[in-house]
Amino acid sequence: MTDTDDLHGSYTYHDTLKGVYYGPGCVRTALPKLLSVLGGSKALIVTGKSLRDKTNVVKNVEDILKDNAAFGGTFSEIGQHTPVQGIVRGVEAFTTAGADIAISIGGGSPIDATKAIIFFLHQKKGGRFTNHIAIPTTLSAAEYRSGAGYTNEQGNKVSVSDPMIAPAGIILDAELTLATPEELWLSTGLRALDHAVESLYRPGLPPPLKVLCYSALVDLFTYLPKSKEQPNNLKVRQKLLIAAWMSLWPAKVETYSPLGLSHSLGHKLGATYGIPHGITSCLTLAPVVLLKAEIASAEDKAALAEALFYLKEPSTGSVDGDVKRLGGMIDELVRSLGLHRTLVSYNVPKANLPSIAKLALAGDDPAYQPKVEALLESIYEQ
Repeated sequence: MTDTDDLHGSYTYHDTLKGVYYGPGCVRTALPKLLSVLGGSKALIVTGKSLRDKTNVVKNVEDILKDNAAFGGTFSEIGQHTPVQGIVRGVEAFTTAGADIAISIGGGSPIDATKAIIFFLHQKKGGRFTNHIAIPTTLSAAEYRSGAGYTNEQGNKVSVSDPMIAPAGIILDAELTLATPEELWLSTGLRALDHAVESLYRPGLPPPLKVLCYSALVDLFTYLPKSKEQPNNLKVRQKLLIAAWMSLWPAKVETYSPLGLSHSLGHKLGATYGIPHGITSCLTLAPVVLLKAEIASAEDKAALAEALFYLKEPSTGSVDGDVKRLGGMIDELVRSLGLHRTLVSYNVPKANLPSIAKLALAGDDPAYQPKVEALLESIYEQ
């Protein structure tokens, strides 16, 4: 038995998601299986220029498709924050190629772009939704969401959502992440941590999934530092891919609800000021958790405080203190990974902080706006 044999397996969801395959090197067998299950005969790969031009990841997938007579082309015009222009050109590329299935490779931008392409294709042509196989190379976990965020012509973050645009197949292969730049890999790990933390107080999330979020917290705290120390360790990378899966486990819930303030702030900061998704979580998650110690409900505070038990961290003696300790631990993790940043470093005008706070709180109690402004000021230049 090799060191990674216990990290291989599969999981099938009964509705849209037909299979998640995981394990180092699994793409070679998983991709042909998913093509067979989903009935794909000609695939268009959707990815970004850097991944296509600077690594062998896309070529390796192309070769597998060619070996199975299923290669329909590669579209690599997807940029950070998924500009809508790339989506429009992606729809054209898919149609021109005569493709019947889409394969996204990369992080959140190409995965969300592929979901949006499928959404617009369906609006244009009707009929059944095109199937989508996602092959993530980061820890952003976009592959588990049925929504797709992109940037419109005005530079604002918008989204489309439909259960049928979620990937029908997902391949978690640690070997394909080896070429991912360190900052991108580790910062999207903080994005996964953001998913897990904010899911603890997300309305409507079933209790068993919250237990998965606690498990994701433990593995992210454990394996992100190890991945920085041992960047070529496939077992560590595979553990992190699975932790990202646990942080945003695909599920059907009766009422969809957004994640929380850290994500909302990240959306407002990311597209407008060109801050990568993972870095927005490095900026906002720890301060938001600290703020929750002041303003959250007793139930939400208790859910956050419980994280210390799973992290084997002693209680401070009070729920509020435990929530603050969790926020402090997140800040320590960010700094230890070399991911500490400020809003100044991304040229966010200080005069814009009140409007960012107001937009992030849309639909929430406006009485909290001064506290959110203070939160933004705390990460402005320190």
